[in-house]
Amino acid sequence: MSSYYAAVDLHSNQSVLVLIDEKDQTVWKGRLNNDLELVLLALAPYREQVAGVAVESTYNWYWLVDGLREAGYEVELVNPAAVKKYEGLKHTDDVSDAYWLAHLMRLGILPTGYIYPRERRGLRDLARKRLRLVSQQTSHILSLESLYNRCLSQRLRASQVGQVEPEQLEDPYWAQAARSSQHILESLRAEIHLIEEQLKAVLQSDQQYQILQTIPGVGEVLSFTIWLETGDLKRFSKVGNYASYCRCVGSEKTSNQKKKGEGNRKNGNKYLAWAWQEAAAGAIRWQTKARSFYQSKKAKKGAWVAHKALAHKLCRAGYFMLRDQVEYSSVRLFG
Repeated sequence: MSSYYAAVDLHSNQSVLVLIDEKDQTVWKGRLNNDLELVLLALAPYREQVAGVAVESTYNWYWLVDGLREAGYEVELVNPAAVKKYEGLKHTDDVSDAYWLAHLMRLGILPTGYIYPRERRGLRDLARKRLRLVSQQTSHILSLESLYNRCLSQRLRASQVGQVEPEQLEDPYWAQAARSSQHILESLRAEIHLIEEQLKAVLQSDQQYQILQTIPGVGEVLSFTIWLETGDLKRFSKVGNYASYCRCVGSEKTSNQKKKGEGNRKNGNKYLAWAWQEAAAGAIRWQTKARSFYQSKKAKKGAWVAHKALAHKLCRAGYFMLRDQVEYSSVRLFG
């Protein structure tokens, strides 16, 4: 019995499904609404012959990948950034895109991504929600500080924005704007605190979570962010791959020892990039050897390069700590 290879070009409201055989001949193709039952119904006649289903990694892949796996299909999550189509093609559409993914799967060269375990995905996304709320909180704090500075030439600290009296602003509309920001900030702080308590309650007995907190300057928030975003460490073949995923390595293209350009500097996990940068800031503040390393680099390369170098060093240390289940050692890291 010949095998079939399926691929889905996933969009916000519809998807294109293509099945090909071992000779790259199209067996079935069609456009479907984003409904798991419709996708399973289309695959059902070929159920025993489908060797795998490739699903494009878009923002809304959860429902489809989880549903197909529960139905017993082998699923590959495609990394779109690594899929290169033949540049000479004059015409492409959703069908040709899905066909190409199925073709690469058949050849065994489909660039794939990591399917984060479903049972922990909610925790990770909750941690990401916290970061978004913190970003919104910062935005409202800056807005309120700007309002008082603009209207009263009064500079506020972040700790003061919840204590000021909007009635100080003579204009009633300015006062209402200030009250609105204060109410939103109060709500954001409550939600952020609630999320943090939920995450800490679930992870408090997790050994990996506790190990990361042995790094000076890494507290509970950075610890659960790093651990949840890292996921299964086995998906990284070596420490360099992990550092690259954390955006802690340089991105450049060289030829004959000359720089010819840069690659995609944003390729990787932005949450881990933020976390290790914050860890570096904490290490500079709380650890003598880390501060000495930073100051030495800063004198030669500047503050930004020095900070990135320290983040890279801590990132690599974090990899080995999680892999080997050992606590942080400044001696092993800095000598």
